[in-house]
Amino acid sequence: MALFLGSCGFGVTLGAPGLGQDGAMREALIRLLEPEVAALGCELVELEFHPHGGGGLLRLYIDRTGDAAGGVTVEDCEAVSRRVSATLDVADPIPGGYTLEVSSPGFDRPLRTRAHFERYTGDRVRIESLVPREGRRRWTGKLVAVGASGVTLEVDGQPVELALNEIKTARLVPEFGTRRE
Repeated sequence: MALFLGSCGFGVTLGAPGLGQDGAMREALIRLLEPEVAALGCELVELEFHPHGGGGLLRLYIDRTGDAAGGVTVEDCEAVSRRVSATLDVADPIPGGYTLEVSSPGFDRPLRTRAHFERYTGDRVRIESLVPREGRRRWTGKLVAVGASGVTLEVDGQPVELALNEIKTARLVPEFGTRRE
């Protein structure tokens, strides 16, 4: 088992090319790993798998929850990596070799669940839809409302409503203040 340290990312080389972004496999991995991450006082923000020659990369984005909120540490990444690695070794949901990386979500954190969207209502977000709507798949605007089945953005002064099940990816758009010349 080879260890490496990524962005906040602590990872281990495991045993999986061919997973891709298959929705059923992704959801199965989220169901398998969410409780393991939660047991360590963290939230599984997002999960990605990127296959490539000679293996792949399974990346987990985590954040602190509850009273422990305030930023992910390298120690958090290491603890989650070790626990998730053990769970993956037992369950063996992905055949072949891949690298596990655990990282903080960053300033442009992904939004995956309704609770994520609710937490960031009022912030700028970038959303890509699964299928085009009126020739467009990407929207950037202020997240103004979250309902039971979707979100509403304000884009160029106009409301855009998107169902949660039609969102491919969503991320916060960091605003760092006014640029000085």
